[in-house]
Amino acid sequence: MKTKKVVMNAEEIDRSVTRIASEILEANMGAEDLVIIGIRAGGMFLAKRLRDRISRTEGTEIPFGILDITLYRDDILTSNRKPALGKTDISFSLDLKKVILVDDVIFTGRTIRAAMDALIDFGRPKLIQLAVLIDRGHRELPIRADFVGRNLPSSFWEEVNVCLTETTGNDEVVIEEG
Repeated sequence: MKTKKVVMNAEEIDRSVTRIASEILEANMGAEDLVIIGIRAGGMFLAKRLRDRISRTEGTEIPFGILDITLYRDDILTSNRKPALGKTDISFSLDLKKVILVDDVIFTGRTIRAAMDALIDFGRPKLIQLAVLIDRGHRELPIRADFVGRNLPSSFWEEVNVCLTETTGNDEVVIEEG
């Protein structure tokens, strides 16, 4: 039987998204040449929320895209599961853009490595910065997030799930063990 513990509620997630949006604007001295790309599926809804906050704050529309990394994963050939391909939707050039790559949780770093490989197929960004809601540690690759909602140390065997209104009907982050 799995035990479930809520570690972030809707209000805390909202505050984190607002803070991350502010930090992105501060670090990049505004929104010029900024684009937001969400990793399908976990990062795309957070990316849209960040894009909306930044667009409202700056009074300008920030380009937004969704990146599917399925074919870039390093475990695609060793996994027994057949990968479900999603759609990548990046309808603008990434050349010389400041790309904010967004995911819900960073764990080993392998998803982010795959995402960076995929992004390069769309152009040559000026820079890539990473925004995540949860950093749970346990990196296997030298990758770190530039913007973090919450550092959440967890054991390797725990599951950290970000539940968002767009998919589950409510916003919360839970740790499941067992």
